[in-house]
Amino acid sequence: MATYIGLFHWTEKGISSFKDSPSRADAAAQELATIGVTLKEIYWTLGPYDLVAVLEAPDDETVTAAMLKLGAAGNVRSTTLRAFSRQEFEAIAAKA
Repeated sequence: MATYIGLFHWTEKGISSFKDSPSRADAAAQELATIGVTLKEIYWTLGPYDLVAVLEAPDDETVTAAMLKLGAAGNVRSTTLRAFSRQEFEAIAAKA
């Protein structure tokens, strides 16, 4: 499984009900699992992003579908980064 970092901004809808964010995160984790994405960790953050998540998915297409599904709910907008472990990066560097 590939690892992804999700960076999230609340929309106006999301911030207006920020107290529901933990239960929305639980619901999102269950929904994402149905399409093959695992929400490994989520953090509520200070700074330019409201939430940061660590996700696992089998491929880019699956995590893209997951982010579209989350965005369609209207509470967040996302930026998704593919993340590589040290071991994965070392293998990539060896090919370069």
